[in-house]
Amino acid sequence: MPDPESRAAPGAVISVSRLSKTYATGHSALKDVSFDIRRGEIFALLGPNGAGKTTLISIVCGLVNATAGTVRVDGHDIVRDYRAARAAIGLVPQELTTDSFETVWATVSFSRGLFGKKANPAFIEKVLKSLSLWDKKDAKIMTLSGGMKRRVLIAKALAHEPHVLFLDEPSAGVDVELRRDMWRLVRELRESGVTIILTTHYLEEAEEMADRIGVITKGELILVEEKATLMRRLGRKELTVELVAPLAAIPPALAPFGLELSDGGTHLTYVYETCASGAEEEGDTHSIADLLALLSAEGIAFRDLHTEQSSLEDIFVSLVRRDQ
Repeated sequence: MPDPESRAAPGAVISVSRLSKTYATGHSALKDVSFDIRRGEIFALLGPNGAGKTTLISIVCGLVNATAGTVRVDGHDIVRDYRAARAAIGLVPQELTTDSFETVWATVSFSRGLFGKKANPAFIEKVLKSLSLWDKKDAKIMTLSGGMKRRVLIAKALAHEPHVLFLDEPSAGVDVELRRDMWRLVRELRESGVTIILTTHYLEEAEEMADRIGVITKGELILVEEKATLMRRLGRKELTVELVAPLAAIPPALAPFGLELSDGGTHLTYVYETCASGAEEEGDTHSIADLLALLSAEGIAFRDLHTEQSSLEDIFVSLVRRDQ
């Protein structure tokens, strides 16, 4: 009978439970990692180099054995039911490992056959066209650019019609145009029912596409959160007030707001946290309305207001530093 802890949560296509990996050198790459990935979502796994991202993906894909813990993919245990679990997964590795002397058509078709799928030229044609590879179908891979080779890797991963697609640093070494094309393709795959898990160093990629975000550092998963909720809960907002006349110093009455004076006394900056509802934190008794009213009471006129919210990159850096 399966271990209750290894059962996937309702709606989960991947369930990772208490996963650890220690190499023969003694290096602990993963430490008691547990989380679920929902069917049909785009999940971004973020972390600095050496955090454990690739080790985690390699274990889920059956390429590396875990020291402890369980993983289920589409209801199948990756150890006890390896073939069924692996058949549900498409993997696009970070490295450009392709058969240089094979044609695009041959290598993608071969990848489909590796998983015991019957030949389906119409499907292979569809995949190649979706990746703008159709006009390269008879080209040898050795003649392709790096960006085109990246597309071939994605085509190979999709050839056997997986339910789950892992993209390990999919935009590494590709130009902005190709990166945008890949974002479009990822959205289309999600709309067709494929679950996408990506690791990336391009945080704007995660911010653009992900439904949920996991942050891993030093082998530990320190956070899994809805992207929008994460950005509201941990984001900072800055209100910059552009003054009509410069101030020599901040009046004592404004001290509780922790304002900063800049640009020769012409700009006041107020930094405040946002909570999940999008409002200011409950513990912050000084609202923007209070600030503006006090400026008026002090006879300080302003001509404009600007607000700016922290990006996912700001949040990511703060989370990793907090865990160090």
